[in-house]
Amino acid sequence: MKKIVLALSALSLLAGAAPSLAAACRDKAGKFVKCPPKPKLCRDAKGHFAKCK
Repeated sequence: MKKIVLALSALSLLAGAAPSLAAACRDKAGKFVKCPPKPKLCRDAKGHFAKCK
């Protein structure tokens, strides 16, 4: 039982660390660079996707 709990807690720690690792952007040479801005998603009054102005 203890092994299962330890395995699940280790997996949850790894899953929590994955987004923080993805946040660092690198260029082709492997050097850290500023990440490009995320595309803005715009919606109209009905909640459907629309072109941003």
